[in-house]
Amino acid sequence: MSLALVSSRALAGIDAPEVAVEVHLGPGLPQFHIVGLPEAEVREAKDRVRAALNHARFDFPARRITVNLAPADLPKDSSRFDLPIAVGILAASGQLEGSKLADYEFAGELSLSGALRPVRGAFAMALHAKRTQRAFVVPAANADEAALAGHMRVLPARTLLEVCTHLSGESTLGYQVPRAPEHRPAGIDLCDVKGQSAAKRALEVAAAGEHGVLLIGPPGAGKSMLAARFPGLLPPPSEGEALEVASVHSVAGQGFDISHWGTRPFRAPHHSASSRALVGGGNPPRPGEISLAHGGVLFLDELPEFARDALEALREPLETGCISIARAARQARFPARFQLVAAMNPCRCGYLGHPSRRCRCTPEQIDRYRAKLSGPLLDRIDLRVEVPALAHDEILRATAAELSVAVRARVEAARWRQFERQRVANGRLTASAIERHCVLDAAARRLLTQAFGQLGLSARATHRVLCVARTVADLAGAETIDGEHLAEAIQYRRAARL
Repeated sequence: MSLALVSSRALAGIDAPEVAVEVHLGPGLPQFHIVGLPEAEVREAKDRVRAALNHARFDFPARRITVNLAPADLPKDSSRFDLPIAVGILAASGQLEGSKLADYEFAGELSLSGALRPVRGAFAMALHAKRTQRAFVVPAANADEAALAGHMRVLPARTLLEVCTHLSGESTLGYQVPRAPEHRPAGIDLCDVKGQSAAKRALEVAAAGEHGVLLIGPPGAGKSMLAARFPGLLPPPSEGEALEVASVHSVAGQGFDISHWGTRPFRAPHHSASSRALVGGGNPPRPGEISLAHGGVLFLDELPEFARDALEALREPLETGCISIARAARQARFPARFQLVAAMNPCRCGYLGHPSRRCRCTPEQIDRYRAKLSGPLLDRIDLRVEVPALAHDEILRATAAELSVAVRARVEAARWRQFERQRVANGRLTASAIERHCVLDAAARRLLTQAFGQLGLSARATHRVLCVARTVADLAGAETIDGEHLAEAIQYRRAARL
């Protein structure tokens, strides 16, 4: 006897196919086999399932049991297959009616007592169950996360026995009602940063056009404070963006915190992070920091202190908005469309050009420090901004600064103009789209020709300057890029030249 039971999405990648559990009871000595490229935690399901069935007073078949996880060429990992395997064995042995199982998807880890433990990826699996119009049976601890998918039947269960009594009709599992997330107050605002008007303007431009920005200044100038307040300048994510963010965090190791629903992520990995931690990897591949920052902000403080290979791995996602991880046994593709905010000191000691502190670095040390950032990587960062040290009176002088909400209103207006004109942000314009939408007047055209010759801009840098100029014009509500808009964009490219 065999049974096909749809269980859950394989989480080797966001777009992996669904996995079916087939159980066959055959003649021969009592043996329990799991086939279909199971990882160690899936193979260990044999003992968990056997103990859970015995504890719930079900008869464990004293026959040869073969569990096939299809498709056979896709490696299977995680303990979420425990519940589907247990239900499949009960149906194949006639202890449950198998005709109703096609209307459900199951996922959950079983304890030895039959209790259901939470698993990762509940939200991503719920989205798949929603598209297939199946009810989704999950551990009660995963129910809030799964219900965020909306307009679907999520059935939370605490034990294997509750699932079985529901399938047999003896009792009914209640549907999980989506719980409105309680958003945490931000608690920080751009007005907390004293002075630094040029850096604040650059962050506004970066937020309005989805541009990357590099802050360069001595220790204590306010680079980290500015970066921490950058998410408050961004418009709230759309429903589609919120679904993507939740899906990525759901398949990651720590899962998705529903209190973060509808907020843009802010990731700030330490400079000791490896290339695998930054871009993702492992076996099976898991999302890295750049994917966990999808739809939000990736802040890299002390940028030159990161490993060279980790920084160079950022070049592809900065260009394409996704990351492809290839391994000998499998491949995975994760979204990684983030806004990069990076910070660095002007030199190794940090005090080059400081008004009151003396720099101790030699010219060779300064060159060696800055050479850690390759030209191709810097070429992909649209704005480079100096954050100078504040004078003593500027620190003590309490002046009314602009609130984040006021800046965000201008950013949202500029984003709306971009969406109406080209359906994407200026930072994501292709070369052909730049020719159509970044129209220069005569004065701006002359200025660009002059800058191209004097600054030695590459073709990519020229395109990036035009995209930034388009954003500056959108913030001003102008249809055509004039010389003033272009001059500001060029200034961001040549400021603190590295």
